Amino acid sequence: MDINQYMGMFLEESREHLQTLNNCLLDLENDPGSLAVLDEIFRSAHTIKGMSATMGFTTIAELTHEMENVLDLLRKGTLLANDDITDILFKCVDTLEQLVENVASNSDVTIDIKPLISKLSAIAKGEPSPAVAKQPVPPVVTQEKENIDVAAIKLDETEINVVKAAKKQGLECYEVHISLREGCLLKSARAYMVMNALEELGEVIKSVPAVEELEKENFDYSFQVLILTGVDDEKIETTVTNISEVEKVTVIPSPILPDTAQDAAKTATDTQPASPAAGKPEKKMADKHEKPAANEHNDKKLKGGQSVRVDIDKLDSLLNLVGELVINKTRLEQIGLTHRLTDLVETIEQMDRVTTDLQTVVMKVRMVPVGQVFNRFPRMVRDLSRELNKEINLIIQGEETELDRTVIDEIGDPLVHLLRNSIDHGIEHPDERQAKGKNPVGEVRLIARHEGNNVIIMVEDDGKGINADVIKQKAVEKGMITQAEADKLEPNEAVRLVFLPGFSTAETVTDVSGRGVGMDAVKTKIESLGGMVDVETKINEGSRFKIRLPLTLAIIQALLVKVCEEIYAIPLGAIDSTINITPQDIKTIQNQEAILLRGQIIPIVRLANMLNVPNTCQHNQEELFVVIVHMGEHRAGIIVDTLIGQQEIVIKSMGKLLAGIKVIAGATILGNGQVALILDVGALKQ
Repeated sequence: MDINQYMGMFLEESREHLQTLNNCLLDLENDPGSLAVLDEIFRSAHTIKGMSATMGFTTIAELTHEMENVLDLLRKGTLLANDDITDILFKCVDTLEQLVENVASNSDVTIDIKPLISKLSAIAKGEPSPAVAKQPVPPVVTQEKENIDVAAIKLDETEINVVKAAKKQGLECYEVHISLREGCLLKSARAYMVMNALEELGEVIKSVPAVEELEKENFDYSFQVLILTGVDDEKIETTVTNISEVEKVTVIPSPILPDTAQDAAKTATDTQPASPAAGKPEKKMADKHEKPAANEHNDKKLKGGQSVRVDIDKLDSLLNLVGELVINKTRLEQIGLTHRLTDLVETIEQMDRVTTDLQTVVMKVRMVPVGQVFNRFPRMVRDLSRELNKEINLIIQGEETELDRTVIDEIGDPLVHLLRNSIDHGIEHPDERQAKGKNPVGEVRLIARHEGNNVIIMVEDDGKGINADVIKQKAVEKGMITQAEADKLEPNEAVRLVFLPGFSTAETVTDVSGRGVGMDAVKTKIESLGGMVDVETKINEGSRFKIRLPLTLAIIQALLVKVCEEIYAIPLGAIDSTINITPQDIKTIQNQEAILLRGQIIPIVRLANMLNVPNTCQHNQEELFVVIVHMGEHRAGIIVDTLIGQQEIVIKSMGKLLAGIKVIAGATILGNGQVALILDVGALKQ
């Protein structure tokens, strides 16, 4: 078997389980005696062990096996989780992450796991004298296992009919009870081999647990299989016993079918008279009403698991095809209107509905919850707060908010910078907070929510805030601005200087911060995603960094405008309004053209001058079209020659050769095949 075909699945699932381990270990720190959390940790570690052993990664399997020994003692209550144990388990998870990433990058770097294994062995032997629980938990699992061994496999009506038909053909029905050797590393693989061997002898009707559970290793060291076969019980027993790591095999004939509970109940109901049995149908109805709740839950659970892993490249291809469909639909609309083809226009209206629905579905498929990014931060905050000797409570809100997969992959690093900045520069030390009358435990909030066609992500802290005077002083010292420029700046404008390249207020360079690359990197990355970042602050109350991101980067609504013969697209999400003005409405303030709109001064940008468009066409100087756009809290007006109208456009990359051109965010193909450039509103500054 070529295991390389399963490598992608192994890496993806391992990362998911490692994230689960991180989250659950954080929960365990808060509630050391939680059996539910311990069970979840054990399941994830066990799954990683099984997968890695199957794939041949013995180092990962060895480390998770040793972790299991400690986790098993914690589950049984022989040990009680304390700081030493959780710290070592965290180190194990970090090492497992390194090992998995080494597999992903095909690295030859070897990681020594012997120190960790010796620490885990010492804990398992009780050498560090960890806290002992009151009483060990009774071995409930063993009892359940014994019950399964003696219980007959229950069949539904369809399965009973299959067995009856097979018996008429001379086949025998057997229950095969298989017990694997304790400590078997590859339970699912052994179960698969047993099922394969039995299928060669006859027809497998049912297994307990179900095949899906066997594949996931959600069973103890025993399971049962019901088989229809023409061979005798000795042949079945010999065949299964020959499989390695199978400890015990018991083959017993299936109970006589008419005596089963299902048939007995059916026979009783059919033969009894109506009046004496009046109470029984009521009981039956009562059962029916009692069960749906559980059934509904099971149905929901099943539906939740019905998912398909799809490579992101395939989704990108699908989105590109939908984009081409949108372009061609727009082209057909133009042909229909130009040639006045009524039938074509009606068909296109129907096609428009279909393409819109298709586009919505594809977008939803690409959407993933921001929780996939957020869930790695609790561990980071825990480690960082310990490193800085600060007490910090991280609160996450809105992790179910969905965002395009391409955006999700890119926002992780900016959020890391913002969180580290809040913890290092924002939150004070506990004694300093107490002196100010604050709670010694600092609070950092990570919030996500939808707002129109955008997603807002905020990082808030209740720390010391940002002092605008200190920021201005540092910027002048570093030569980023002059003293005259600093004096003119309002406090809310001054704090935005933190986004300048190389800016830092840290006196010393540490592992956490001080090199002045963090906030600049955040701004650059967010703007490259078509978003914007801003900061609000109050001294001794805290700061809030606000990121606004587009829901998707592929298909957007835009306003098409014309400058001379050139057509440009302005994203609709950045537009406030469109107005008509006369040249007399334009005033000059400090060498900057501006207009007065509803009592607010709006700076004006002449798009033709900004883009150096050749002035080859005659302008109607009596009336000017202005598109009012916003960039965060700032607004500006763009003077254009003509407003064409709103249209759905497909954003196309400019390619490596033209990448990084300011003012241009990308290009799109219009319905007539013409290429139009998409304006980057955030870069429209004179």
